[in-house]
Amino acid sequence: MENELTAVITGGNKGIGADLARTMLDAGYRVVSVARRAPEFSHERLSSVEADLLDDAAVSAAAAEIAGRHDVTHFVQNAGLIWPNLIEDASAEDITGLAQLHLGSALTLLKAFLPSMKERRFGRVLFNGSRAALGAQTRTAYGASKAGMVGMARTWALELAPHGITVNVVAPGPIQTDNFWGIIPKGSEREAELAKRIPVGRLGAVEDVTNAFMFFADPKASFVTGQTLYVCGGASVGSMQL
Repeated sequence: MENELTAVITGGNKGIGADLARTMLDAGYRVVSVARRAPEFSHERLSSVEADLLDDAAVSAAAAEIAGRHDVTHFVQNAGLIWPNLIEDASAEDITGLAQLHLGSALTLLKAFLPSMKERRFGRVLFNGSRAALGAQTRTAYGASKAGMVGMARTWALELAPHGITVNVVAPGPIQTDNFWGIIPKGSEREAELAKRIPVGRLGAVEDVTNAFMFFADPKASFVTGQTLYVCGGASVGSMQL
C-alpha cells in the first residue's frame, strides 16, 4: 500500500521496544522487530527478524532481508545494553561492543532502508538515547556510545532533510525496565531513593518514552529534526546520582 507505514524497531521484543511496537500496531503501522529473540506477543501486522546486533554480519543479513520484503518508512534504533563498570574495570572492548550495538548496527540497517525512504521522500529515523550521555557514574562505554548517537543523529538530520527524512533522539532517564532493574533491584530502598531525587518525584514508565517516540514518528512532525528530547522527569537539568 502506498500510504502504509512500516516501522523497524530494534529490540522490539521487550521493554520500551515492545511497548512502542504495540502502540504503533494499534495506530495502524506494520512493525518489524529486530532482536535476538522474537516478541512474546503476536499481531497480524507484526513480524520478527532474529539477529544479534553485536554481530555486524548478522545485522547486514537482517537488513537485506527486511529491505527485500518491506518499504520501511520508520526506523527506530531502540536496542541497547548498559555494561556498567567503574573506570578501573572498563575496557576498550566495552566501547567497541556498544559502539557496534548502538551505532554501527544503526548505520548498517539505515543504509538498507534509505533507498525506499528517499524514493518516497518520507522517513522517520529515531534513536533511543539516554540521559547518561550527559554523564553518569559507571557508564564509560554506555555514555560514550549514547552521546555518539546525538552526534550521528544530527549529522544524518542534515544529510537527509532534503529528502523529507527526519532524524531525532529520545533520551530517557531512569525507566522501569529489565535493564534498569538489572542495576538497581526492583522494589529496593535504592530504587525508592532514586525516585525521590528525580524532580517530578517518580521513575519513568515505558509509556513515557513511547509517547515521545510517537510524536517524532508522526508524519505531521516534519519540521522537527536533529533534536534530542530528554524524557527524564527533569533529571537532565537537576542533580541525580544513580
